[in-house]
Amino acid sequence: MVELNKICVFCGSSEGNDTTILDVSKQLGETLAKNEITLVYGAAKIGVMGIIAQSTLDNHGKVIGIIPEFLKLKEVVHLGLTELITTQNMHDRKMQMQEISDGFIALPGGLGTLEELFEILTWLQLGLHKKPIGLLNINHFYDDLLNLLENMVRKGFLSMENYNLLIVDSSIDSLLKKMSEFKDPKSPKWLNSDRT
Repeated sequence: MVELNKICVFCGSSEGNDTTILDVSKQLGETLAKNEITLVYGAAKIGVMGIIAQSTLDNHGKVIGIIPEFLKLKEVVHLGLTELITTQNMHDRKMQMQEISDGFIALPGGLGTLEELFEILTWLQLGLHKKPIGLLNINHFYDDLLNLLENMVRKGFLSMENYNLLIVDSSIDSLLKKMSEFKDPKSPKWLNSDRT
């Protein structure tokens, strides 16, 4: 079993226009707090990011925000967090998120959310970490993305083994259960350091 003490959530800095997404994001904050799981996220007070952070705090949970200096200066930072970590740039932010978190969940978002999700997923594929990555597919938001990944498998650009590294569910409790049961993947054969 994977001990999920800190979960990093990637999500939008916008609220979008689907109230179901906002409701479920709030529920995720409540669930993390109830299970004494610290939320790690991008430190913003706006959008889905702000909703999940405030929900976690409102339910007496802990929240660690990690934000690069240039975004902090734009005054989008949530000032009521349990802990705020400032980094020099976006890359350092993602490194910090990876280092302190026990797992990752992607909620609906835009380009930044996708970039964070696929970078952390690629790091798992490369064996740079062995932590579970969940996709909370709220109201079918990620159906088209999953269809694209399935097409990558069909066309031979993505192995089924790597496709299965992404844990997908539309239920918060079910997703967390699957993540806790995640088994460390073996490093790819082509990364074997013994090969010459």
